[in-house]
Amino acid sequence: MSRSKTPQEPSAGVAPQTGSAPQTVEARQTGRVHQIRSTASDKAVATASHTLLGIWSVIVIVPFLWTLISSFKTSAQILSSPFSLPDKLHFENYINAWNTAGIGRFFFNTILVVGSALFLTMMLGAMLAYVLARFRFPGNRLIYNVMLAAMSFPVFLAIVPLFFILKNMLLLDTLPGLIITYVAFSLPFTMFFLYAFFKQLPQDIYEAAVVDGAGEWRTFFQVMLPMSTPGIASVSILNFLGLWNQYLLPLVLNPSQENWVLSQGMASFASKAGYAVDFGALFAAAVITIIPVLVIYVIFQRRLQGSVSQGTFR
Repeated sequence: MSRSKTPQEPSAGVAPQTGSAPQTVEARQTGRVHQIRSTASDKAVATASHTLLGIWSVIVIVPFLWTLISSFKTSAQILSSPFSLPDKLHFENYINAWNTAGIGRFFFNTILVVGSALFLTMMLGAMLAYVLARFRFPGNRLIYNVMLAAMSFPVFLAIVPLFFILKNMLLLDTLPGLIITYVAFSLPFTMFFLYAFFKQLPQDIYEAAVVDGAGEWRTFFQVMLPMSTPGIASVSILNFLGLWNQYLLPLVLNPSQENWVLSQGMASFASKAGYAVDFGALFAAAVITIIPVLVIYVIFQRRLQGSVSQGTFR
């Protein structure tokens, strides 16, 4: 005699219902909510970032454009209508700034000092960073820590002893003395920056070069140094910007006008004529000072942005 099925007993071949389906639907709904919230937050962050970048671009670009436009105007036009366009392009402002104000001489002095200091800084800094990153010897950590401590030493605290040191070495008020000073103050940062790049280079490549018979000097210049080109380019740009805009060191160490650099010449240009300042030539001199920095940055900006994040700290 067959037993009748109760409502609680499932039919044969029918899988019992569980709570898995409602949980799956709920999980999907939760995931969609999180995705919507994440998309909304990403859009908000992107909007805020672009807004801030736009404001910053206006703050940077507008003063430069105003300086560029003013460099083609006369002093009377600048004083009467500072924000208007020039009636005609007064290229004589650049001629007056280059010859009469002596900006040309200061420009070549700056090129000589900054170029020489940058070359020596990059060469010595790369060698120092390579040795500290790839070799272990007594005093390695001490030298590294001393160089890091030198980065935190303010420049103005060393002005007085540096003045007397250069004076005793007969290098005071000379371009070679200023070059040596620039190298001394740029070397710690260069070592610290390049240390991470040399540290992450593969050891297998170094060992392969040694097996092929390359000495330490050849391995460094032909193998390891080319592999660290992104770091070299990045720190070169940063050092160039810092040295080009340096004012305190040349002001104290180079008092003679024939050895002035652009920063000293620009500071003197605005004050030596009293109230009879040639503002057109002054703005032209400012443009001459800014143009090399912009050219260097525009050429190497992709290399700079793509390589800063490649290093790792010790």
